[in-house]
Amino acid sequence: MDKYKVMIGLEMHCEISETNTKVFSSAENSYSELPNSNIRPIDMGFPGTLPTVNKEAVKMALMASMALGCKQPEYMYFERKNYYYPDMPKNFQITQETKPIPVGIYGEFEYYCGDEKKKVRINNIHLEEDAASSDHFSTYSVIDYNRAGVPLLELVTEPDFRSADEAVSFLETMRSIYQYANISEADSKKGQIRCDVNVSIMDKDLDENDMRNWGTKIEIKNVNSFGGVRDAINYEIKRQTELKEQGTYDQMEQQTRRWDEESMSTIFMRSKVDAIDYKYFVEPNIPKYKISKEWLDEIRKSIPRFANERMEEYMDKYSLSRYDATILVKEKDVSDYFEEVIKLGGNPKSASNWLTSVILGHLNKYDITIKELYLTPQMLVDLMEMVESGKISSKQSKEVLYKVLSEGKDPKTIVDELGIKQIGDDKMIRELVCKVLDEHLELIEEHRKGRNVFDYFVGQIMKATRGQANPKMTAQIIREEIEKR
Repeated sequence: MDKYKVMIGLEMHCEISETNTKVFSSAENSYSELPNSNIRPIDMGFPGTLPTVNKEAVKMALMASMALGCKQPEYMYFERKNYYYPDMPKNFQITQETKPIPVGIYGEFEYYCGDEKKKVRINNIHLEEDAASSDHFSTYSVIDYNRAGVPLLELVTEPDFRSADEAVSFLETMRSIYQYANISEADSKKGQIRCDVNVSIMDKDLDENDMRNWGTKIEIKNVNSFGGVRDAINYEIKRQTELKEQGTYDQMEQQTRRWDEESMSTIFMRSKVDAIDYKYFVEPNIPKYKISKEWLDEIRKSIPRFANERMEEYMDKYSLSRYDATILVKEKDVSDYFEEVIKLGGNPKSASNWLTSVILGHLNKYDITIKELYLTPQMLVDLMEMVESGKISSKQSKEVLYKVLSEGKDPKTIVDELGIKQIGDDKMIRELVCKVLDEHLELIEEHRKGRNVFDYFVGQIMKATRGQANPKMTAQIIREEIEKR
């Protein structure tokens, strides 16, 4: 692969899930496993039905374009994209494409791929209605119109990615932006994110700024997961490289392929010599309207802190490592949970340790979200305070937490039921230490000769107290009593 350069462009489709209704319909905009339950006549393409623009969807689309550093239009237009397909009952899709300016154009956006900052040029981001979803079986097909008319953001990048890792890092950043801005859940399991990927390669020593040097563009349609995007890109790079090595790459026609999860390969769908003529024209039932500067300023002011901003704050303000801060901000709900713990008085570093080392592992193990977690931010604060005050030990706190998660009871109740507490009585611990040392005078001599037996003494005290002795106090008293002997 060192002999070739890769050029990758993305078209990312993300459903806007945080509006009450669809983009041009009064049907409820919510995910439902019951087919054809969130529909209205316009979603089905019934004659005489007219679209009404959802202002909140437009607002969210404009906010996304601002977050990407794009230019916003002075007027809002919509167009008809004309084609026939079973999942498009009107035989056209209301979208934004040609003469009308979409909600955002010509932006430059920075993102991280690992620790390296990258930049991608944004061609445009536009608002449209989603199509229905169809499932095809051996002798029949079924269509679910719940998705028809759901507001959809399509983001088109320039071919600025040079690896699958860069492409996926960008997609993960965009998912984070959509979640943090409350534009979308961006949940691929619910079909809210889909990607088209364009891949081509060229000889490494040629000028990549001269587009004539780039090879045939291959489009991979409707990849439904970020893992799928990574695998599809890497497979396609390998496939095209092999064609280069065989000397047949230049004879390959421009084509559209699909990603097949079972065979882990891209499969030919159709040739694509010229762009399909969709016969775009301005949607006559939605008059153009002016977007006021005041509204744009209002939207701009409402843009929240995104993941990168929170990550920098966690490192600067709370002295967290980049690794921990990155984990905390990856999901907005986790970051919100962490910030709520701090707001309630929790220590940031302790909260970070609990989340990254125990709680997120529990979420992954049981495949639940942090919103479904029984342990509230206040409960975590209570647990941390019991450790900091010396009521229970750090080891005991983990036992308590696991019982909280498994039994659905608050930490204070668990501590009372187990009857555990940390022994912090100097006199009581000192008596135990003296007894252990007196029974093992020969080990004290070994200790003085340099043999490490200190941990043995600590272990004996912990065994005698069933782990309830304060570890720091125990260690200090052992040192003091050894010196006396």
